[in-house]
Amino acid sequence: MIKKYLQIFEVLSETEIDDFVKNTTPKKLNKSDFFIREGEICKEIAFIKSGTFRSFYTSNKGEEFTYCIMFPNNLMAAYSSLITGETTSENMQAITEAELLTIPKTKVDDLTQKSTNWLKVFKIIAEQQYIELEKRVFQLQKDNAVQRYRDLIEKQPQYIQQIPLQYLASYLGITQRHLSRIRKEIVF
Repeated sequence: MIKKYLQIFEVLSETEIDDFVKNTTPKKLNKSDFFIREGEICKEIAFIKSGTFRSFYTSNKGEEFTYCIMFPNNLMAAYSSLITGETTSENMQAITEAELLTIPKTKVDDLTQKSTNWLKVFKIIAEQQYIELEKRVFQLQKDNAVQRYRDLIEKQPQYIQQIPLQYLASYLGITQRHLSRIRKEIVF
C-alpha cells in the first residue's frame, strides 16, 4: 500500500521507494492509543495502513475539540512539531485498532539528503495538506452542519460508522444532539 501511495507522485524511482519502505517499522495501536500526545515532540511520520485517527486539542476548560480525522492510505505526523522540534499542542489518537508504518524523521532527513526527489514529494505533500486545511477552514465558515456531514459521508462512507458520535460531532462543530437529528434526516 505504501508503495502505491508513493508511486502516485510520479517523482520517485523504485529504488527510492524501496529505500523508504526498508526504513519503516510496523506499529500496531489499539483503539484509544495515541500516536502522539500534547507536550511531546514528534520524531516520526506514520503511514496509516489501516484504522482511523482523530487529531484533537484540549481547551483551557478541558474540552476536547476534534479538528481532523485521518483515514487509511495517508501519512500522519504532528507536522509543526516535526518541523520545529518543539512540543506539539495536538493529540493524535486511534479511533479504531490501527496498523501503521513509521519512519523516524532522521531517516526522512537522510533520504532528502540523498535525493532531491524526496524534497519534491514532501513539497507536494505539504501543499496538499495546506489545501486540505484551507478547505476545512472555509467549510467550517461557510457550510452548514448538514453540508459538512454530507461531504464527509461522500468522501469516506466506509469509515463514518467507525467514528464515535462525540468525535464526529466535535469535528463537524456541532453538538451530539444536533448530529443525531441530522443523521435521522439524511437517508442513504
